[in-house]
Amino acid sequence: MSKLRLALVQAELRWQDPAANRSHLEDLMDRSAGADLYVLPETFTTGFLGDQGCAIEPFDGPTVEWMREQAQRRGAAVTGSVALGDEEGGRRNRMVFVRPDGDLAWYDKRHLFSFGGEDKRYAAGDTHTMVDWLGWKIDLQVCYDLRFPVWCRNDRGFDLQLFVANWPSPRVEAWRLLLRARAVENQAFVVGVNRTGQDGKGKDYPGRSVVVDAGGERLVELGDTESVETVTLDLAALHDFRRDFPFLQDRDRYTLDR
Repeated sequence: MSKLRLALVQAELRWQDPAANRSHLEDLMDRSAGADLYVLPETFTTGFLGDQGCAIEPFDGPTVEWMREQAQRRGAAVTGSVALGDEEGGRRNRMVFVRPDGDLAWYDKRHLFSFGGEDKRYAAGDTHTMVDWLGWKIDLQVCYDLRFPVWCRNDRGFDLQLFVANWPSPRVEAWRLLLRARAVENQAFVVGVNRTGQDGKGKDYPGRSVVVDAGGERLVELGDTESVETVTLDLAALHDFRRDFPFLQDRDRYTLDR
């Protein structure tokens, strides 16, 4: 399938209220019927570090079940990150990708935001996750991972790199710049879905969810208010661009120390 209809769900999240967020996000997704993939923000049930003082939600709990229901009802994949319990009894900032048949994959955020204390709450992942969906190879990343180009580099042959985020307003220009950089250096579509509004700690979030093509052009960029927009990506056009400008073949080789 050459074309992929992707819905950016830029939401104003409710602080520490998973049920309210699930209901609200369902309403937002209804605004963009017919998408092939719905992308929700980081920690979309609680807000960033909003699970403090809450019981640990298990991986087979209500949020993943809700994602399965949404994917099945819409005949589309649904993805976003959630604060979830892991197999060792700890917590992960886990990006879950659910297909309409209920099959799922997940990625545990590698780079925890120590500046904000995220490393004290969650365990870091150490493995990349790339999923195949409708003929597209999709690489999963979460927020702070965006700042680390060696981790994000296209050694895995992905066509589309997804970043879900709670990226704050004071650093919005870094968000916009780094998403374009990742697209250009990896010759891939890059999508960043951020939240809006203010969280329970008084932090403001600017939205600015964006789709960037392999040449660094912003195909869609949302504003600073809650909104949903669908954009169609063309895999054949990406392949043509890579053929005409075969820069990836000249990239340096790295060994990543995990």
